[in-house]
Amino acid sequence: MFFSFVRSIILVLVWILNGKFKVIGKENLPQDDNYILIAPHRSWIDPVYLVLATTPKQFSVMAKKELFKNPVFRWIITHMNAFPVDRDNPGPSAIKTPVKSLKETDLGLLIFPSGTRHSNELKGGAVTIAKLSKKPIVPAVYSGPLTFSDLVKRKKAVVRIGEPFYVERKVEGIKDTNAYYSEKIQQAFEELDRN
Repeated sequence: MFFSFVRSIILVLVWILNGKFKVIGKENLPQDDNYILIAPHRSWIDPVYLVLATTPKQFSVMAKKELFKNPVFRWIITHMNAFPVDRDNPGPSAIKTPVKSLKETDLGLLIFPSGTRHSNELKGGAVTIAKLSKKPIVPAVYSGPLTFSDLVKRKKAVVRIGEPFYVERKVEGIKDTNAYYSEKIQQAFEELDRN
């Protein structure tokens, strides 16, 4: 309820500031299964557009534990289905919490495999979560305004959604499945960026 309410307010604000945005490939979103939406993290704006593009789906989100220090902000992001992760020392709950949520609720998982806006190196969390939850990964990319000033200049915003795929425990002829799927994810991002 809170998630939908906040998303509605943000949709109106984005429309006022930047106008209508484009979603390409929305038909790729699974309708009969929960899923993990993954994207490269390019700006503080990309999670906003990804959540708007996948309406009416609601998501849980991994957030760095530092964001939970302020009690007001903690209340807001907790009610937006965020859960804290210690990026320096993740621990088992970083995997168990989203796997349980994917299996037991209707909340999808929004995850940025690079973990931070300033990195292109993919971490293995998304692949491990997909493997354990048996839920598909849906790659997506955002292109458009990266700063507030770009937003108010009404630079065109586009979200491209790729085809879902499942992570298998074993892939014939492949020794390191995490590396195999990380490469597959990177290729999906690059292909979506080209289109």
